[in-house]
Amino acid sequence: MGSNNIVVFGGGSHPQLVNMICENLGVKPAHVELGKFSNGETSISVHESVREKDVYVIQSGCGHVNDNFMELLILLSACKTASASRVTAVMPYFCYSRQPDIPYTAKGAPLVSKQKENVSFQSSSNGGQAFTLMTHKPGEETLLKANDSGLRQFNNVGSSTNLIKSTSFSRIPMIPGGKEQGSSKTDAGELFNAQNSGYKLWVAQAGTLIANLLTTSGADHVITMDLHDPQFQGFFDIPVDNLYCKPIAQSYIQHHIPNYKEAVIVSPDAGGAKRATSIADSLKLSFALIHKERRSQLLKGPPSTTLTSGNTLPVTAPLITPFSSREMSSSTSTSKYVQTTMLVGDVKNKVCILVDDLVDTSYTITRAAKLLKDQGATKVYALVTHGIFSGDALIKIQQSAIDKLIVSNSVPQKETVEFLGKHRVDVLDVSRVLAEAIRRIHNGESISMLFEHGW
Repeated sequence: MGSNNIVVFGGGSHPQLVNMICENLGVKPAHVELGKFSNGETSISVHESVREKDVYVIQSGCGHVNDNFMELLILLSACKTASASRVTAVMPYFCYSRQPDIPYTAKGAPLVSKQKENVSFQSSSNGGQAFTLMTHKPGEETLLKANDSGLRQFNNVGSSTNLIKSTSFSRIPMIPGGKEQGSSKTDAGELFNAQNSGYKLWVAQAGTLIANLLTTSGADHVITMDLHDPQFQGFFDIPVDNLYCKPIAQSYIQHHIPNYKEAVIVSPDAGGAKRATSIADSLKLSFALIHKERRSQLLKGPPSTTLTSGNTLPVTAPLITPFSSREMSSSTSTSKYVQTTMLVGDVKNKVCILVDDLVDTSYTITRAAKLLKDQGATKVYALVTHGIFSGDALIKIQQSAIDKLIVSNSVPQKETVEFLGKHRVDVLDVSRVLAEAIRRIHNGESISMLFEHGW
């Protein structure tokens, strides 16, 4: 292709991929000096003219993510300030694309909520305590309200009133604790007020901010691959081309997995089901899904132990044992729920191919592989687009039931290959797809073919 009007800059996150893309394009990477000042600030010097040129800046969102992202922003701004006609950000892995609605632990597991207590008042004729399980959705008309008149009648008679605690389960953690009668703890009142203030822990959504940062810095176009959430494109006011690793993955399955027609494509969670079924439908393979849910371990009593729809609350045997404040604080660490993992589909005596777009802590995919082996799978492949493998992820994979890991080079995988060995890791090259996308966009051609056929 003609190189008179195109300039390709590479950031410091993945120099090898930058060189491979430029080799496919038939151009040399433009000279840019990347460095840092003594206080850690990013320093960038551009040594080539970009006036009226079509500029592409390649930077993957891996490694030291914040430093690399700031480096990308400064480089985009420098090119735009230097009168480039168009500046395109090429991000093989788009950082900050995960928009979780619940918190996660450092190990990558969903942060299961601690107990949220609903406070209700209930009296018995003999002055004893009666315990009733009360669970309801936010905003729903509760049975406590429906039975308000009956409760008032009980209170007016002069019978003893007791503070009853009942447990419901929420995905968002609440502050544990509460104020009990006779409690001598100084912080009991603070915990009680904090719990009943209605404030819940929430996760900041950074999608709009990241899109605005890229746009403000001068990006006119964004090229990325396998966004964790395709709807992330909606945060941008500029064109975003989300390329797919699917054609490359399909080609690998067809040419490198023996008897692939007998294999089963497996999604490790419900969120990736659409991605996995797309590959399964294209190759006419079977599909299976692993579904995670949390269920209460509370024993289910007979029908008489639940709340009735009448005007009075039945007095029954307790479903929940009362705790003192000390016991309650210690019991919150013990599990009152069971996290069940269900496999939907048949994998017995079959080769399984786990398909996921992103592996960070490897918590989900290693648990999925263990479940598949427990259900009789003969061999488990893990096919991943973006392998970040932070923390002890590689150790988990090494000790897991995954027989072979297939990952793309959208993120540097040199350490992965060295740690797990070449016999257990295959790296898919995405540089040709990205280079062809750059060539077609530069020449004003359609890139629709890359979505289905790759390159």
